[in-house]
Amino acid sequence: MRPAPREWLLLLVLSGIQFSQMVDFMVLMPLGTQLMRSFDITPTQLGFFVSIYAVAASLSGFFSALVLDRFDRKTAMLALYACFAATMAACALAPSYATLLAARTAAGAFGGVVAANIFTIVADVVPENRRGRAFGAVMSAFSLASILGVPISLYLALHFTWRAPYVFLAALCSAILLAAWFVIPPVRAHLAAGGERNALAQLRAVFGEANHLRIFAFSALLVFSGFLVFPFIAPYLVTNVGVSEAQLPLVYLVAGIAALLTARLVGGWSDSIGRRAVFAVAAAATSVAALAMTSLPRSPLAVAVLVSMLMFAASSARMVPAMALITSGAEPRLRGSVMSFNSSIQQLAAGAASFVASLVVGRSAEGELTRYWMIGILSAAGTFACIALARRVRSAERP
Repeated sequence: MRPAPREWLLLLVLSGIQFSQMVDFMVLMPLGTQLMRSFDITPTQLGFFVSIYAVAASLSGFFSALVLDRFDRKTAMLALYACFAATMAACALAPSYATLLAARTAAGAFGGVVAANIFTIVADVVPENRRGRAFGAVMSAFSLASILGVPISLYLALHFTWRAPYVFLAALCSAILLAAWFVIPPVRAHLAAGGERNALAQLRAVFGEANHLRIFAFSALLVFSGFLVFPFIAPYLVTNVGVSEAQLPLVYLVAGIAALLTARLVGGWSDSIGRRAVFAVAAAATSVAALAMTSLPRSPLAVAVLVSMLMFAASSARMVPAMALITSGAEPRLRGSVMSFNSSIQQLAAGAASFVASLVVGRSAEGELTRYWMIGILSAAGTFACIALARRVRSAERP
């Protein structure tokens, strides 16, 4: 059964929200040179802009989980996304390093909860037998952010200033917010189920459910195994494989398109074939891709593009059935809280993975990265472990 046009319109708006949030998250590092020059800051201070976003998203995800299920999902989304849009304007107008850091902190705090609420709304509105396809549509925004959002933002920064991308994002968020006001329906079924009102009771309800603990373990290991590899892909391609910095945009463009197409295909497959089966195949492919990516010798550009395509496409493919499993496993009356906790745990897992990878990967006297192959083995082992964990996640959907 195909989704109604109204449902596709909802997914389009939610994808737009996800797109804007992902562009904001991804665009900061390429703006680093301009920011260092504008504010006369060090690379370490620049690093705070990136890390503070993840820290704020993790903390806000944890605390919002205690109260999010007390509100209509639409009301919560509109309020959170309006605040996120305001932080984009604050970034564009920031007069100093301190104010920009504060704006980035606020962007992470609201952006992390917005992302969790997107998946919650999809799970509450879209029937379970169509949810894989729905998640495939929404998660295409990750790939579109790298294919369209980041290049557009960098073009604006190059021809104007680093502030231009944030003006663009503020305007985009305002337009999407207006569309969301009309398109997102009220989502109140979880309120009738009688969610907990006390924060401690809410914690006990969420973490007292064994299936939720399996969800969190599965989600954390899934993100950890992926983020071990991704932070060092670009420098490894340049220093070890022989890809020039001028060729990197082409590699990411082709890989991003592959990830976009794969996410859409896998969404339908997970509905028709089964989420666990599709996840197992995608996870196995991701393990192979991680081993190939982290041990790739000096190679022609075509080989580097092919391996990168496999890495991005397989990683994108495994996340679609994984998110369908995670949202279905959450108790409907607690789904907002579970997804917020899940978002917080994923942020922590991503930070931990980047830290572990930085401890393992070294640099030779010639400037090449060393021991990256060890990261590939660790990532592959974690991904295979996720296949076993996925089998233990049970659906909490009522017939």
